[in-house]
Amino acid sequence: MSIRILAIDDSRTIREMLRHCLTQGGFEVHVAEDGVDGIEKLPEVDPDVVITDINMPRMDGFGVIDTIRAAAEYAGLPILVLTTESAQDLKDRARKSGATGWIVKPFDDAKLIGTIRRITVA
Repeated sequence: MSIRILAIDDSRTIREMLRHCLTQGGFEVHVAEDGVDGIEKLPEVDPDVVITDINMPRMDGFGVIDTIRAAAEYAGLPILVLTTESAQDLKDRARKSGATGWIVKPFDDAKLIGTIRRITVA
C-alpha cells in the first residue's frame, strides 16, 4: 500500500515539483492550492502525511496545522512544513502548533523522501 501525501502550496511550480518528486518516490500524491483547499480535501484524501507551505492566501500554514490538530481523528497525522522561511521563531511556533518537521525550500528530493519514509514508519 502506498503512502498518501497531501501537499498544500500556493505555488503551482512547487506543487508540480512535489508531485513529480514524491510520485517518483513511490508515493500517492494529492495537491491543494492553499490552506482552505487543503482542509477541504483532507477527508477525501485521508493522507498519511500533510506537507504545507506557511505563506499562502486564504489560510496560511499555521491555520492548516491548527485546524488539523483540532480534529481528534488527525491527532497523530504527521505534518511537514515546506517553506522559504528559516526564522527560528517561526519554526518554534510551527512545532508548538503541532508540526512534525520543517523543510526549507528549495528542497532536496532524496532528503524529502527520506524524511517522509522516516515519519510514516508505523
